Amino acid sequence: MALEKRKRATERDNGPPEKKSKPSKPKAELIVPREEPAFQRGGASILTPLEKKQIQVQATRDALFEQNTGQKARNPEFEDDENEDDVDIDGGRIPAKPKANTKAKRKRPKGTEKEESAGLRIEGLSYKRLVPGSMVLGQVSQINRNDIAMALPNNLTGFIPLTSISDKFTEQIESLVAQDDGSDDAQDRNEIDTHSYFSMGQYLRAYVVSSVEDSATGVKGKRHIELSINPRLANAGLTKADILAGSMLQASVTSVEDHGLVMNLGLEDPAIRGFIPSKQIGKDITEARPGAVFLTLVTKQKSNSNIFNLCADPQVAGDVKKHNFLTDAPSVDAFLPGTAIEILISEVTRPGVIGKAMGLLDVTADLIHSGAAAGGKEITSRYTAGSKIKGRVICTFPTSEKKKIGISLLDHIVTLRLKTAISKTEVDLQPLKFLPLSKVVVEAKVVKVEPGLGLFLDVGAKGIYGFVHISKIADKKIDSLSETIGMFKLGSVHKARVIGYNAMDGLFIISMEEKVINQPFLRVEDVEIGQIVQGAIDKIIVGEKGVSGLLVKISEGISGLVPDTHFADIRLQNPEKKFKEGMKVTARVLSTNVERRQIRLTLKKALVNSELEIWKSYDDLIPGRQALGTIINILSSGAVVQFYGSVKAFLPVSEMSESYIDDPKQHFRNGQVVTVHIVSVDPSQGRMMVSCKDPAAFTTAQQEALRALEPGSFVTGTVTEKINDEIVLELDDSHLKALLHAEHLVDGSTQKGLSSFKRLRVGQAMKDLLVLSTQEAKRLIKLTGKPSLVKAAKKGTLLRSFESIIEGSEVQGFVNNVTATAVFVQFASEMIGLLPRSQLPDEVARLPGFGLRPGESITSRILSVDYQQHRFSLTKKAPSVETGKKPEDVGKNDSGSRALSNPVDEISKTLDDYTFGKLTKARINSIKNTQLNVQLAEGVQGRIDVSEIFDEWANIHDKKHPTRSFRKHAIIPVRILGMHDSRNHRFLPITHRSKAPVFELTAKPKSQQGELDLLTLDKVQHDTEYTVYVNNVENDHVWVNLSPNVRGRIKAMDISENIALVQDLSKNFPVGCAIRAKTIHIDIENNRLDLSARKGSTSKTLTFDELSPGMVLPGTITKITERQVMVQLSDSVAGPVHLVDLADDYSIANPTAYQKYQTIRVCVKDVDRPNKRVTLSTRPSKVLSSSLPIIDPDISSISQLKVNDIYRGFIKNVADNGVFVSLASNITALIKITDLSDSFLKDWKAGFEIDQLVRGKIIAVDTKLNQVQMSLRESHIKNEYKAPLTIGDIKVGQTVTGKVRKVVEYGVFIVVDNTANISGLCHRSEMSDQPGANPLKLYEEGDLVKAVVLKVDSTSRKISFGLKASYLAKDDQDEEMGSADDQSFSGFDDNESDEASGTENGLLDKNLDISSHGDGDLNLIAEDQGGVHLGHKQNNGSSVQNALPGLSVGFDWTGDTLAEADKGTSPSDTESEASQPKKKRRRKAEIKIDRTGDLDANGPQSIADFERLLLGQPNSSVLWLSYMAFQLELSEVDKAREIAERALKSINMREQEEKLNVWVALLNLENTYGNEGSLEDVFTRACQYNESQEMHERLLSIYIQSGSNGKADELFQATLKKHSQTPSLNLNYATFLMTTLDDGARARALLPRALQSLPPHTHLDTTSKFAQLEFTSANGDPERGRTMFEGLMSTWPKRLDLWSILLDLELQQGEGSEKKERIRSVFERIVKCKLNVRKAKWVFKRWLQFEEQEGDGKSQERVQAKAAEFVKKLEKEKAEKGSE
Repeated sequence: MALEKRKRATERDNGPPEKKSKPSKPKAELIVPREEPAFQRGGASILTPLEKKQIQVQATRDALFEQNTGQKARNPEFEDDENEDDVDIDGGRIPAKPKANTKAKRKRPKGTEKEESAGLRIEGLSYKRLVPGSMVLGQVSQINRNDIAMALPNNLTGFIPLTSISDKFTEQIESLVAQDDGSDDAQDRNEIDTHSYFSMGQYLRAYVVSSVEDSATGVKGKRHIELSINPRLANAGLTKADILAGSMLQASVTSVEDHGLVMNLGLEDPAIRGFIPSKQIGKDITEARPGAVFLTLVTKQKSNSNIFNLCADPQVAGDVKKHNFLTDAPSVDAFLPGTAIEILISEVTRPGVIGKAMGLLDVTADLIHSGAAAGGKEITSRYTAGSKIKGRVICTFPTSEKKKIGISLLDHIVTLRLKTAISKTEVDLQPLKFLPLSKVVVEAKVVKVEPGLGLFLDVGAKGIYGFVHISKIADKKIDSLSETIGMFKLGSVHKARVIGYNAMDGLFIISMEEKVINQPFLRVEDVEIGQIVQGAIDKIIVGEKGVSGLLVKISEGISGLVPDTHFADIRLQNPEKKFKEGMKVTARVLSTNVERRQIRLTLKKALVNSELEIWKSYDDLIPGRQALGTIINILSSGAVVQFYGSVKAFLPVSEMSESYIDDPKQHFRNGQVVTVHIVSVDPSQGRMMVSCKDPAAFTTAQQEALRALEPGSFVTGTVTEKINDEIVLELDDSHLKALLHAEHLVDGSTQKGLSSFKRLRVGQAMKDLLVLSTQEAKRLIKLTGKPSLVKAAKKGTLLRSFESIIEGSEVQGFVNNVTATAVFVQFASEMIGLLPRSQLPDEVARLPGFGLRPGESITSRILSVDYQQHRFSLTKKAPSVETGKKPEDVGKNDSGSRALSNPVDEISKTLDDYTFGKLTKARINSIKNTQLNVQLAEGVQGRIDVSEIFDEWANIHDKKHPTRSFRKHAIIPVRILGMHDSRNHRFLPITHRSKAPVFELTAKPKSQQGELDLLTLDKVQHDTEYTVYVNNVENDHVWVNLSPNVRGRIKAMDISENIALVQDLSKNFPVGCAIRAKTIHIDIENNRLDLSARKGSTSKTLTFDELSPGMVLPGTITKITERQVMVQLSDSVAGPVHLVDLADDYSIANPTAYQKYQTIRVCVKDVDRPNKRVTLSTRPSKVLSSSLPIIDPDISSISQLKVNDIYRGFIKNVADNGVFVSLASNITALIKITDLSDSFLKDWKAGFEIDQLVRGKIIAVDTKLNQVQMSLRESHIKNEYKAPLTIGDIKVGQTVTGKVRKVVEYGVFIVVDNTANISGLCHRSEMSDQPGANPLKLYEEGDLVKAVVLKVDSTSRKISFGLKASYLAKDDQDEEMGSADDQSFSGFDDNESDEASGTENGLLDKNLDISSHGDGDLNLIAEDQGGVHLGHKQNNGSSVQNALPGLSVGFDWTGDTLAEADKGTSPSDTESEASQPKKKRRRKAEIKIDRTGDLDANGPQSIADFERLLLGQPNSSVLWLSYMAFQLELSEVDKAREIAERALKSINMREQEEKLNVWVALLNLENTYGNEGSLEDVFTRACQYNESQEMHERLLSIYIQSGSNGKADELFQATLKKHSQTPSLNLNYATFLMTTLDDGARARALLPRALQSLPPHTHLDTTSKFAQLEFTSANGDPERGRTMFEGLMSTWPKRLDLWSILLDLELQQGEGSEKKERIRSVFERIVKCKLNVRKAKWVFKRWLQFEEQEGDGKSQERVQAKAAEFVKKLEKEKAEKGSE
């Protein structure tokens, strides 16, 4: 590209002088590229030095290519390598003669240049050529809120603002803005749905407004193509004469008429318009709105008219075979994009096709739109010069020297249809549905190679190929491509990823770069809500109040925002300290906004680590589901909880806790994560209510009790809590919580109510409390104790429902609210009536607040009732009485009957007209499940029971909700049956009239004719089928109505043949549900009717005679125990289901999994008619004919049992002679004591309990006596079990292990392991190598021992053992004595085990203990001279790790990493220990047997084992830690924490070391499995209960061992501030800095600070150890250490211990002569010091040893001479002193 520009510049420079005098054309060519740079998306048009270098390299490569091949080098490429998405295919000019090379071009004469200028250049669209004023054809690719995106040719994309669509559309936007100037822009835009104006893939002609976005900052802005589809611009330049049939016009809808659309063409003459008939609109356009824009085909012009007929159907417009193309053109202005034309091909080249349209206009088709890039076919074989083809104009080139247009020969553009991909099933799919964006194509095959451009790939979509730009092929730069060589040649297969799709080009945009393929997300659309993502903090957003958010980069170009409320589970005071830019974080996606390209993330660990379901849509949510949510707003009435996406819910204050909450802000905070479950959800409205209460706390029985609790009923309860002015009571029987306000205790004043409130005490019982209202969703019950309301309820005058309101009646209530104009009076069921000011007495109306207060009791009278709106008004005034009439006659007519107002039938006049059997009409007021509430006239109510609506079963369309087919306010014909007692819900004859009657009606079509025959109980026939309707649902039955006055009962087991439906009666048979049932029992005297909906026999009639084995019947559970379930089959038949009959797998047999009154399906197993007993089974193989494998088969008789068969059963009884196991309901097996275990069980009963599941082998069956014997011994059950040793297997000299069975004065009896209880005697003479061993002192019963067989007497079955150490010496040499099992039972004391553990797990023990020990004669070294000390005493914690199996779970429980460094051995330790006499090891039986249970040598293996051991050893930290490790192996981290807390409470306070071990283990656990918060809490508590420095050092060890070096560094600094006067702590920190962090500078800087804070007497020791660190650390400087020692020895020259340490250090340093000379120099300097005899002897002895190892004879003689000289000198000094 750059080379081409240079060629053009050369041509201009070498052109004739007369061309320079014409500035118009060349200047235009120069100016346009500068304003519109040729490089796409930010590329520059001015050549840089790098580009010049690239041109030279390219020219050299082309010259070499031409020399080697003789062909011209071709390099078609994108115009901008930086923008691989936009294709610019540049072909060369068509020369008169072929070009030879560059040199030939330069030498070409001027005439040739003129011929070349006459040639035509093939150009594709690019940012450079798409200048303002250009027109282009495009397809709608995206419909956004603010603009419309269009796909343009050559992978360009343009955007249409909403104001550039049409004039009509702009007017609509302006009108909306004018109507509501105060609203947000976003809301205004949302009022216009752009999706209703455009469709995806719609073809439109666009006018280029601009192709670069100006940057306000002065920096070059991002490339942005702004388009307009307004017909004024899209049809610019057209006149009426240019519009011919076949041309394409852009038109906008002006108006929608009956027969079509009136269109605006945007021409200069507004009279010229278009019209689209309805048939020509197209089937894809379902609704055309004014302002919408379409690309239309001109079909014809009405004669002598300015109206053109148009067609907007793309199928018709794209059918070029029917001459729907332009055949004539008065001017070139008619060739606009979108118009189909016929082209005469004049030239076919590799970059494309060149031709002419109608012989007038030049046309070009580039590489993409000529079809050359598709299918790998060469374009020259597809088109030939001189042929005619059809094409469609796609763009114009207004800046070209010669007028030309761009066309497309692609089939989908020519036919104006959408490009589709053909799947493997030959189904047409949209390309992005076949291959979505970001999809990774594993095998993409190269089908075409453009050397300087890129690759065309077969991505598996038949008909659509993918294109990879050369810059997107690999992560590294690729200069050129080849079809025949290289890894990207034709036919090669590669892995690729879809990064885009251009509908105009019909190509997938592909990338083969590894960084793109491995990128987790390419678009915001790829990020799923609720997904866990990894990212790095890209930016910390700082607001007015500090850090307000974090930008986390989760992929290249994709970042998410973490609001400050989602930084952590707690509110961070200083988030800037926790978060740093570049820090890696794990987050979860909260929501995404694709339009705004926004992602919200959370870092809360509670949400990130949660395994609960993700709520991101209301559609899938149902009540009862549980999830985590975040509180985003707290109100006085509750809180708003945000979940994922746009899902929100309201958390009422009543659902926040089981306890009363007054102010939610005191208990909750914004950003807090809460666990909630759904109470109710409405997906259509997007509303949901949740609760924090434990759903398990509100049982099913309580739910049913709450449903049964009706307002107006009386209850009793006990006061449980008093909060402010409210009382919380627990109702008797149901245990429900209820609220009673202090105002509702009395009718009097507030003071009286408060006085009564104060007298109440918690625990006091309260009676005769009236239920005011219940709210099942909130589990809220409101009570009242007002005497006036209680009295009204007992009289039956309390308003409970709207149906019970009677005009003129006097009612009791209480004031709910008082306003300036009225009083609102409340009654039961939260009914509220209006008492206007005008209906108050005059003296009351003048008082402030009418003299009333909320909660005050009030008596009023019903004034009027509005049945439609469910409203009623009250009055306090006395009723007015007309002259000559009594008060009770008010409202009656002259005949004494009440006159009707607005009767529905418009015929009835008075209330007396409504007689029995009268046909009339009623208006439906409300629709209930069991009835229709209707109105006969104003103030006259009626009721239609659901049983009086339908004639036949077939007429009921919705069996569950029959009344749903009716609509409110509908008028239906009815017939009067009688009256309805709404108070007692009874049917009454028509003669029972009241002041406000409620008529019982029928709406059955058959009842509208003939005589009425109301069904009564005496008319009900036995064994007859009726249609019944559920009236109420109980636990084990439902109540149904046959008619308004006939009620019956259906038991749960009789309601359906399908047991699954019976499991939830209220759900499957809701109130109002229609059921077809037949009568099975009628008792007229007791008014009882029983029915059954089952087709077969019913439970009512089932008897023992009808039962037979194998029958499958439904039954109701009546009783549940731990051993069986009692099931009721009928009134007279019931039977148990035993444990062995519950399941085919005894492991899941659990009677408590069932519930009382639950209906289940059972199989009759056995029937004992004489004793009237039946045995039942719920095994799936019996009940469901299940094909699942039967693990525990059902045994019907003892004959099925065979010897050696293995069965499982439940222990039925534990007797003295053994254990009885139930194998079936009638078969019991005996397990004798000897068959319980292969090993000896002392307290065998403790290991077995009733109902325990055991597995054993049948060893004997006696069918005659009906007896079975089993064995639980492993030797019987397992075939691979090794048989116990017999006395014949034991040989003399054999070493065995065993257990001491008995201890006597003459010896011990030992039981050998893995034998059939074979025991022998070890005489006291064979116990020890020392004579006089006392067995009673050495051994105890239960001790584990190792012995050697001395003698075996098979005849008398006697064995003699030996326990002498000499017998076991050889065995000790052959075996490792340090194993965990051996140490556990070898008898070593605690000190020996401590030494054995050593410091092998330490991290700071590398050569730190630099101390020098002398021999027995010369003890020069003070205690604790070497090593790193922590200052705390050593304890047996180091042996905890190996004490019991199960402690090794991945970390050090003891936290003694630093403490173990104290035990490091210095170079002189070995000599010191060698010089000291060895201590004898005594073998003592230290381990005692656990008396609470006999465990094997492997230690405890279950929770029960640990609990049993802890009963006997509650103070053993080893046992507690082993228990914790056992739980961690089961991944029970929480239980391990609980065990640690139990240990801290259980261990005696005197056992501080044991408690310390537990604290350290708990710190280890939290460091490994917990978080920083939990670890901090435990550490704070540990410091309170233990020494602070001790716990700091233990936590330091834990940090270092776990690799948390940063935390260890911070803790070291904090610890030194508190405990700066501890030398060992300073040394440990220096060691940590020097060895672990490799930071010698900080370590050395620590010494001066330490000497300032440490006591003076510690300076020598501290400085010595810092100097030792310089020698021993890999990052130390030995020379610096020597300097430090020189300073010490100059101050303390007589301290031989310093010389000894220096010697040891020098001995470790390097090799060679320099080392030897340094050591000799030290020895000589020591000898020169003043020494006594013992010290001098030690020095010379060690010097001589060194020379014997490293020196020669001369050096040894020299030492001996020095020693002799010293002795002479010493004797001389002694003689001189003697003479004095």
